[in-house]
Amino acid sequence: MDRYQHVYVMRHGHRLDNFDPDWAAKAARPWDPPLFKDGMVRAFQTGQRIGSQTGFPIHRIFVSPFLRCIQTASQVVAALSSLPNAMSSIDKTKLKVAIEYGLCEMINSVAIWTEVSPKDGKFDFNISDLESMFPEGMVDHNVDPICKEIPQWEEPPEECRERYVKVVKTLADKYPTENLLLITHGEGLVTTFSTFYKDTTVLEVDYCAYVELSREVSSKDGSVVETGEYEVAQSGIRFSHDPVTSPTPV
Repeated sequence: MDRYQHVYVMRHGHRLDNFDPDWAAKAARPWDPPLFKDGMVRAFQTGQRIGSQTGFPIHRIFVSPFLRCIQTASQVVAALSSLPNAMSSIDKTKLKVAIEYGLCEMINSVAIWTEVSPKDGKFDFNISDLESMFPEGMVDHNVDPICKEIPQWEEPPEECRERYVKVVKTLADKYPTENLLLITHGEGLVTTFSTFYKDTTVLEVDYCAYVELSREVSSKDGSVVETGEYEVAQSGIRFSHDPVTSPTPV
């Protein structure tokens, strides 16, 4: 039997500290801003668009532990549940959610200002509090995360990009018969797009932009026997095609 697997990789919504310059100075966790109110709205609208235009269900959501991503995922869940043709109800048999450290922000001063980063270099998250933002029974505690912990401070950018690609590929291969939504950060989306859509340079990525990876999956007797190449679509990403270089004549 042949079917298609769809994997969405999505950036979080607008973050509060970009709209309130005084927020970080007053915040207990200035490195972990919540969504701005417009970010909540756009996350919900993006969830509605994904749910209404796909024609297939989202089975699992994997999300970075940063608050802006958790709130984005919560809005997407609410949007999916609001669609009459998406799901009759949101419960643990319809949709699963899991926090994945491997989708987190780049843990370095490229992405997080040194002046707001934890002084001890430790990024702590209260996972039970974050999980409580989703409907009861939706969080799947049986999922074995790809990355067991947050990377160390000043994670090299190239290692971070390798981490994003590893997580996307591993999750897709781990759940080949399910459609996934991965909610991450700007660099995660840029890396995913440029990895699977070759010879492109990303110019700009909107909040709540996303990449859709689709591939054919063949199964026999309930077991996956073959997967095809990914087809790539996107929304909210501006990019250019890299120039074709001809070999230099000898």
